[in-house]
Amino acid sequence: MMNKPEQLSGLLDALKRATNREGFYSNKFKGIELGDIKTMEDFEKLPFSDKAELRDAYPLGLCAVDESEIVRIHSSSGTTGTPVIIPYTAQDVADWATMFCRCYEIAGITRQDRIHITPGYGLWTAGIGFQAGAEKLGAMAIPMGPGNTDKQLQMMMDVKSTVLCATSSYALLLAEEIAKRGIKDKIHLRKGVIGSERWGEKMRNRIASELGIQLYDIYGLTEVYGPGIAVSCDENCGMHYFDDYLYFEIIDPKTGKHVPDGEVGELVITTLRKQGAPLIRYRTHDLTRFVPGECACGLKYPRIDTIIGRSDDMVKVKGVMIFPAKIEEVLTGVAGASSEYQVVIDHIDGKDHVQILFETAEENKADVENAVRIAVKQKVGIMTDPKAVGLGGLPRSEKKSVRIYDKRY
Repeated sequence: MMNKPEQLSGLLDALKRATNREGFYSNKFKGIELGDIKTMEDFEKLPFSDKAELRDAYPLGLCAVDESEIVRIHSSSGTTGTPVIIPYTAQDVADWATMFCRCYEIAGITRQDRIHITPGYGLWTAGIGFQAGAEKLGAMAIPMGPGNTDKQLQMMMDVKSTVLCATSSYALLLAEEIAKRGIKDKIHLRKGVIGSERWGEKMRNRIASELGIQLYDIYGLTEVYGPGIAVSCDENCGMHYFDDYLYFEIIDPKTGKHVPDGEVGELVITTLRKQGAPLIRYRTHDLTRFVPGECACGLKYPRIDTIIGRSDDMVKVKGVMIFPAKIEEVLTGVAGASSEYQVVIDHIDGKDHVQILFETAEENKADVENAVRIAVKQKVGIMTDPKAVGLGGLPRSEKKSVRIYDKRY
């Protein structure tokens, strides 16, 4: 774990790297005397960066080195606007692989493992990140990519995959298919590395139970390398992040001020070594908290908690703020309610109407629906119209699951 003088040195180096040529940060910080930044407190007065600014730099405005040094680009999906293109140097690619390899090692994965990779390849950072980490580790990478569940399961059996890399939604789909086909005794999985979306304890327990594996959260985002910058350990008490490559802050999303250690806020990341597209005080909009103290696993890397949601994914209904994480929390406490759900919000007869679709294995669905209705009213503060469906009744996704559909606009 880095101490504060080392972190400060890394931050100052990152600042120089980001502004050493005409470009995104040299323009952003115009009028700021960067030579006056001598302390962590000085650094933390610099303005934040945000995704909207990164979009404005499309296509290659974020590049902080000569373009001849760029060996690869990755991109955000662009589903909510212009995509963000992130250029990588050879050193960036190597650093990312090093961090991802650490994630595998922390999860107890070795070069004897066979790593079954289901996230997508291409401009998205997921699949290639999982593969680069596996190759750095020296394990066998099985680069399946998404979809074609029949082929996934056949290959899993034939090649005897021992590690599953997937989104939680796709891991659940595979677990359900394995159970449905009665092939669990032909599956050799022992661990799962799950990323790209928030998932609740019910889903975690269901996947772990049905597949008989140990699960690990992995965290990352396209703008900051990709997945592999933080991972949970066997203690399952937060995710260790690599403070020799990254500087984390947690702020109040409204004020921008630091929150006390242990309190939930928005994660802000500065890259300490990135060359192609360094980021200074980048607002991720992911909500988490620092986990205080040292981990019982013995690792010195600091920890953040599992991501509980995003500061920009809440919706307001009848004056009440609703986060997907809160709905998950409520369902976790209702006997008979499964992990899968969708919230559909509409405006009917001049009023907001909220329907919660959720899965259950119970035959008496009305009782579970009523229990959900009462629990949501007590813990969230709004009346809803719960609708129970059977297990598998809601769609599964190979990528991130959409949890809230707001049809009012």
